[in-house]
Amino acid sequence: MDQAEQLRNIIKAGNINQKMARVLTVTSGKGGVGKSNTAINLAIQFRKLGKKVIILDADFGLANIEIMFGTVPKHNLCDLIYQGKSMRDIITWGPMEIGFISGGSGIVGMANLSQDYLSYIIRNLAELDSIADIVIVDTGAGISNAVLEFLVASGEILLVTTPEPTSITDSYSLLKALSRHPRFSTETSQVKMIANRVEKEEEGQNLYNKLNIVVSRYLKLPFAYLGAVPQDAQLSRAVIQQVPVSMQNPTAKSSLAYEAIAAKLMNMESVKKRGMAAFFSHIVVGKKPM
Repeated sequence: MDQAEQLRNIIKAGNINQKMARVLTVTSGKGGVGKSNTAINLAIQFRKLGKKVIILDADFGLANIEIMFGTVPKHNLCDLIYQGKSMRDIITWGPMEIGFISGGSGIVGMANLSQDYLSYIIRNLAELDSIADIVIVDTGAGISNAVLEFLVASGEILLVTTPEPTSITDSYSLLKALSRHPRFSTETSQVKMIANRVEKEEEGQNLYNKLNIVVSRYLKLPFAYLGAVPQDAQLSRAVIQQVPVSMQNPTAKSSLAYEAIAAKLMNMESVKKRGMAAFFSHIVVGKKPM
């Protein structure tokens, strides 16, 4: 029995399919386009819709989410893997009871763990499915192997881009790398674009249209448009003060944009949920989603 089959049996034994969290993976082709800001503000908007939300910060080496949360986690995913901590032990609860998990560098080494370790981790990740309705994975920026592993494991990929030429070019490069990944499947994964820092709504739609032309012609990816977040002095002020704009000023232009995007995502909830256990199993074994 190979590792993939063993992990499938663990998932079945744990009745993971009984309840699965919806996993949204937020990414970008380059840094500095507002990816982490998008992740945390969407989390807040989902909470306002009554959803239980947990953010997994998988942007190794950076601490954007915890800085914006104004909290320092005591534990991270490494402590679950190597120190015997439980899933509930490593969750830091932030504003509005939004959970936060620091990924640390633990995920990178998961493929080298023993079967006993993997069984323990998968069982704990199944518990995360029971805790959260939505898990938002905040990846690193760019097209590193670590980022691509998260993306191919995800059913819903939210691509944040801006009208800057470099952002557009890097977004296309990311989509190109994703489309060529041997384990990426257009049948089980969807890419949805968010246009950030636009002057007006039409600019966001035009940005999507331009990118979609080349994506449709050369990559043939399922590529949808979620909406635009405008340039907003209130958002910039909130970032400086380390408070998410959706909390500091719920009526700001950017807050209303995040609210609309979250509502649209809830109405688009048609993709098959995989849950966090299957999500990580896919990363570990390098096989198609279970």
